[in-house]
Amino acid sequence: MGALHLIRHGQASWGADDYDQLSELGTRQAAWLGTSWEASGFAPTWSVAGSMKRHAQTAVATIDAIDGDLYDVDGRWNEYDHLGLTGHVDASTRPSDPREFQALLDDSLTRWVAGGIDGTEPFEGFRERVVGALQDAVAEAGSGRSVAVFTSGGPIAMVASHLLTGDASLFVTLNRVIVNASVTTVIVGRGGSRLLTFNEHTHLPADQVTFR
Repeated sequence: MGALHLIRHGQASWGADDYDQLSELGTRQAAWLGTSWEASGFAPTWSVAGSMKRHAQTAVATIDAIDGDLYDVDGRWNEYDHLGLTGHVDASTRPSDPREFQALLDDSLTRWVAGGIDGTEPFEGFRERVVGALQDAVAEAGSGRSVAVFTSGGPIAMVASHLLTGDASLFVTLNRVIVNASVTTVIVGRGGSRLLTFNEHTHLPADQVTFR
């Protein structure tokens, strides 16, 4: 039996000109994950990251803690365009409070899943690329192997919904609760791929848990 560990990136730079950068806290969150791996003697046999900067920065900070090998890059693990999906709201009036923005994003994601938003990647295209990336990662998770995937909340929610229901019906619900630098684990065996744990983050200090 093998295992696939999906890691959400550490806290990004909310409100900055370039969101796609880890904050100082985000880097520490990734390092805490790596330290927990080191303490338990865990090391992935193969690692892959999306092509976004926050994915790379999270992978480096985590893997450095265990003196691990380099990772591959697969852009299919990239996040959806959250700014594009909320582009119907003028940038000057877009909520700056994360909780208010989350409500706006949830509404936009629901419309996106239903095919009601143009001008960005179609939801079906997003689903197909993430499921395709999942299938390739599962192929790397053979007996006794552990795969680490450094990605974002959207792909993790898509994978979890796909494994639990066979469709995207839980995507929006799961997407809103995924913690930065959390780990979602999929076990891979003869019976196929099954979700073992979702959004595990006990390696983070309780007062350092973030969602954006």
